[in-house]
Amino acid sequence: MLGVRAYRQQLLASNIANADTPGYKAVDIDIEEAAQIVKGASGSLPLATTATGHLSGGMQAPPFPLKYHVPYQTAADGNTVEMDAERQKFSENSLMYQFSLDRVSGHFKHFMELMQNLR
Repeated sequence: MLGVRAYRQQLLASNIANADTPGYKAVDIDIEEAAQIVKGASGSLPLATTATGHLSGGMQAPPFPLKYHVPYQTAADGNTVEMDAERQKFSENSLMYQFSLDRVSGHFKHFMELMQNLR
């Protein structure tokens, strides 16, 4: 889920960065749907090559379907970014990413303590 949260953070940051770009369409992913996709995936995400002579190692686009934001009030230039909504989603996602990171870190700390006590 850390990867999903990091990917969503990139999407939200891109939305904020393009708030003044005419015609830009704000995108996001559904966290619950992405969690189900990750839960059902076996192992890691597949890797793709761009040419037959290349080594495999380039990541494909994540398999999470993008959701386009429908604004409450349409802008004259066609931009669908609503800064208040994007900031709220960005902050919430940042907190959840940090929470997930702390949980993973805690598990590793407990594992390290266990290993040290076995010596």
